[in-house]
Amino acid sequence: MKKGFTAVFERDGGWYIAYCAEIPGANGQGKTKEEARQSLAEAIALIPEDCREDALRVLIREYD
Repeated sequence: MKKGFTAVFERDGGWYIAYCAEIPGANGQGKTKEEARQSLAEAIALIPEDCREDALRVLIREYD
């Protein structure tokens, strides 16, 4: 099952800035709205990987 998130787009000069309020730290940007959406989607996909890596670093330090 896919989970949907809310993407918020803002215009800043010649750029679109995108963020997701449900996922702090997930941001994207692009010259077009579609580029910003894709950038945001890639950022959202990286969040679980980053969290997993952070958790592993904590576990390794605890058992060292």
